Amino acid sequence: MEQKGLDFGGGAQPGTTAGPPPRRTLTVSQLTERIQGLLEVDLFDVWVEGEVSNLKAAGSGHWYFSLKDDGAQVRAVVWKTAQRLIRFRPRDGMKVVARGSVRVYPPRGEYQLAVEVLEPLGKGSLQQAFEELKERLQKEGLFDPARKRPLPLLPRRVGIVTSPTGAVIQDFVRVLTGRYANIEVVLYPARVQGPEAAGEIVRGLRSLNRIRSLDVVVLARGGGSLEDLWPFNDEGVARAIAASRIPTISAVGHETDFTIADFVADVRAPTPSAAAERVVQAKDEIAARIDGLARRLVSATDLRMTRVRGRLAGLTSHRVFEAERGRIRGQGQQVEALSRRAARGLLGQMERSQFRLRRCVERLEGFRWDRQVDQRRQAVRRQLERLDGLATNALAGRRGALGGLAGKLASLSPLSVLSRGYALVWDGGGRLVREPGEVEVGDPVRIRVRGGDLGATITGREGS
Repeated sequence: MEQKGLDFGGGAQPGTTAGPPPRRTLTVSQLTERIQGLLEVDLFDVWVEGEVSNLKAAGSGHWYFSLKDDGAQVRAVVWKTAQRLIRFRPRDGMKVVARGSVRVYPPRGEYQLAVEVLEPLGKGSLQQAFEELKERLQKEGLFDPARKRPLPLLPRRVGIVTSPTGAVIQDFVRVLTGRYANIEVVLYPARVQGPEAAGEIVRGLRSLNRIRSLDVVVLARGGGSLEDLWPFNDEGVARAIAASRIPTISAVGHETDFTIADFVADVRAPTPSAAAERVVQAKDEIAARIDGLARRLVSATDLRMTRVRGRLAGLTSHRVFEAERGRIRGQGQQVEALSRRAARGLLGQMERSQFRLRRCVERLEGFRWDRQVDQRRQAVRRQLERLDGLATNALAGRRGALGGLAGKLASLSPLSVLSRGYALVWDGGGRLVREPGEVEVGDPVRIRVRGGDLGATITGREGS
């Protein structure tokens, strides 16, 4: 019987019409997963330019905002962990360039840009951060000239925070000691470049502030790019400078370089060498002032003496004092002699003072700690050599005595007779056999000769 309309091969029979294909239905989650896969794979790393809008800082520390232009907008987020790489704080209306990846949030069916790099459009992020921090600290009054303190007149101890290696510390010490030989420098070694530098600089400032006898603290570093000098633009460093109880000098970079530390410090020096000159500048000014006063004193004394002599000559020329002229002339000569004696006395006193000063300097040189330490080290080295010799001699004597005792012990040992052909015999219980009657025929015994031990059995015995 012919069957019509049946297709066992899976295809439509000629002359029949095929039905519509079955619908493929996706759930919302499946659709969202496909969208998520397409977006997050294709847009894993993108740069987006736009304007910041509706910026909000959540309690969790994340930043949420929108990037928009004339035709569209996209939501964006900067996670708290990514903010350490962003040097400035974005604001509404700021045009920026953001780098990140597109992420889909399935519960809401939304997507957003997870930002990892954020830069101001037309201006570097470091420069933007510098200007923002400068404006904020200036509003707080940290740059106010009224809060800046003068440097001490004659500092005795100077603290410096800088790298212990390199030319900066060498130039600073060379200039400082060249102008003021007896000044003391306290160095706090710190990195002045890199991510850890700011923290070390802050710790250095706080540590030096705990030293009560310091008069000035200097922050010093050579020149470099904005990135190289960035630790001195750190807010923590700026606030540590402002909190310093000791007057501070910022000597960072070259003359054309400016950092936040320069604005907060009490004094800004264009270079580390210039900072050293500023520290001891007061001494040069005092020395020059003393020299000027000394010259003024000599000139005033000469002028006063000239006027006195003129008045005396006028009085002695009057006829009333004709009879006293000789006496007045003699007193004038006495005054002149006293003046010369006074000058010689002052000169001698100055020479004696200079001699005492040289003696004090020589005595101080004799008490230099490095020489004393070197002498103590030599004394300790001699004592160590002496102890080493005594120990060696004592050890050699003890070794000789020990060798003699060992020889005596070996001569008294019962085993020494084995080398002369004798033997030792033990029974099966491990007891030393001294008499034939201590063993029976058939008993096992152990015989020790010079070369080792022998096992044997008693086959007979003689004697009692």
